Amino acid sequence: MKKITYYLMAFLSQLEMLRNRHFLIIDALLMPSVAVLALALRFDLVHLLNYKGRLLVFIIVATPLKLATFYFFSLYKRFWRYASIDEVILIVEAATVASLIAVTITLLVAFPLEGIVFFPRSIFIIDWLLTIFVLLLTRYSTRVALRQHQLLERRQKRPVKTRRALIVGAGDAGTLLARDMEGNPSLNITPVGFIDDDTDKQGVLIYGLPVLGTRLQIPATAEAYNIDLVIIAMPSASGEAVRDITRICDANDIPVRILPSTHALLTGQVSMRDTRGVKLEDLLRRETVRTDLSQVRQLISGRRVVVTGAGGSIGSELCRQIAWSNPDLLILVGHGETSLFHIRRELDERVPGVRYVTFIGDIRDQMRMEQLFRTYQPELVFHAAAHKHLWLMEQNPVEAITNNVLGTRQLLELAVAHNVPHFVLISTDKAVNPTSLMGASKRVAELLVQEMARRTGRSFVSVRFGNVLGSRGSIVPILESQIRRGGPLTITHPEVKRFFMTIPEAVQLVLQAATMGGTGEIFVLDMGEPIRIVDLARQLLGLHGLTEGKDIQIKYIGLYPGEKLSEDLFYPTERYERTIHEKIFIARNDSRIDPSDLDKAVELLMEAARRNDRADLLQGLRVLIPEFQPAFERGMDNDLPEKSGNEEVLASSLGQGATGDVS
Repeated sequence: MKKITYYLMAFLSQLEMLRNRHFLIIDALLMPSVAVLALALRFDLVHLLNYKGRLLVFIIVATPLKLATFYFFSLYKRFWRYASIDEVILIVEAATVASLIAVTITLLVAFPLEGIVFFPRSIFIIDWLLTIFVLLLTRYSTRVALRQHQLLERRQKRPVKTRRALIVGAGDAGTLLARDMEGNPSLNITPVGFIDDDTDKQGVLIYGLPVLGTRLQIPATAEAYNIDLVIIAMPSASGEAVRDITRICDANDIPVRILPSTHALLTGQVSMRDTRGVKLEDLLRRETVRTDLSQVRQLISGRRVVVTGAGGSIGSELCRQIAWSNPDLLILVGHGETSLFHIRRELDERVPGVRYVTFIGDIRDQMRMEQLFRTYQPELVFHAAAHKHLWLMEQNPVEAITNNVLGTRQLLELAVAHNVPHFVLISTDKAVNPTSLMGASKRVAELLVQEMARRTGRSFVSVRFGNVLGSRGSIVPILESQIRRGGPLTITHPEVKRFFMTIPEAVQLVLQAATMGGTGEIFVLDMGEPIRIVDLARQLLGLHGLTEGKDIQIKYIGLYPGEKLSEDLFYPTERYERTIHEKIFIARNDSRIDPSDLDKAVELLMEAARRNDRADLLQGLRVLIPEFQPAFERGMDNDLPEKSGNEEVLASSLGQGATGDVS
């Protein structure tokens, strides 16, 4: 048996080594045989001899024409070991064109010749079908050889004991994942079968693996097939589905991993490296965002794009998704060199075909920003740089105003001076009826964008949304840290609610909103229903197998300056309208500040910030935003409560802003 395996592997290795020069020689030898075989299939030997003259003419004319056509269709430039359905279509097209040309030329050449009997028309059809068959057989033999060779190698190398995996989701992601596990013996994981709720898939084989039931049958299937691991491969599944599958696995002590997003599918990168443990954002997963990638690519492809706050949570994800749309140049702007270093290195590794510039600078530094615009002449600016932490900005109002207001104004003025046609501000729900300095500063930034768009008629817009899960300094990572320390989990109030979406989802919608153009519009993302922070904390405890009160405590510590029980996405005076995208609204406000009043109020605000005059600064914000109600006016102290003594506790209990990190 070992000897047979050895010779089989040797033969398969030889087939794998076939290259395009070999296929050219093979085609040159086989195409004449195809013509002979076509005639033999149509007639017996006696009749075949009657057509020998016509057959010779056809072979002499058709063979070089076929080879030339195959070359024109690039059949000798493909790497056939990894051929797919696209190559099948290409072969059919090439064979069809080659046969039509060969038949036409042959008839023109042979028609005047006397004494040569014509072929029946069926001969040409048989020749065409045989040509396709021979091309497919020779080309795909290399792929079959590679596949069989890999299977034999894996059987020899695979450890006796491997983890047996059940893949939940028999779609594209699940199939690709099974293929990756089969092709990598070092993973030490054997795919046993699929679980899928689609009744049409039950009992069928997909990639050679059976569909063994629905999610309700996971416990019985796991026991029957000695399953060691369940992998959820449903990137578009709802949070409810993920929660249900996770609950079933936890109840039966089956380890579970997940393929978290559609990004791997879009980029063709689906492997065990993409799987991880189930996280809170998986349990809260909402309906998949449908993004028109062609519109996004049309906006970005071939253009010079600036992303400010590029090292932050939103900014870095903007860079990732923009890079896949093939910009001419992507300029990463930020103040923190370490965060920029990490995202630049990631982009260089994952999307190496794009030109990048890493530009370190503060958006408040006018000379530095002037250098940015003068040197690179951007055509599209995504402004994600901002101070975002509520309680820090309550303590440092000058920073909130100079960074979020002055920085935005300077970027807008430079964008106008350097003829930038598109400008997108990343805003936050904290800008609606603000009670915090951070929220008020972002509302002023929205007003500045609206006014500059009105003056210039350019596509300058704002995109407003709520909290994002997993951003730096946001609630989930900090609650995770508190769980690792044994608690308690600190929540400001049992009824505190926030809007949440994942970072990739938010950025997809930002890019989609950017394609809608407009002048001064505030696009508002559909955040779904707000979620109580305490419910997040309890679900997080469940993921860790912990119970509130028994294993870990939840402690309520009271609201902090600038914090509200719940946030809004629209002002009462704003009318919201649906756009062509179901997840994006436009907020329209009939009231408008006189441009001269806006300029004057912003200048007074800047002057108060330069003097570090908190009273005048707050007064200036009230003039610009009549709805602004500072924390102390609601009977709250502006200083941090002494009972906390821990900045991390504060951050965990506050709903953080949605904008990017410090500029």
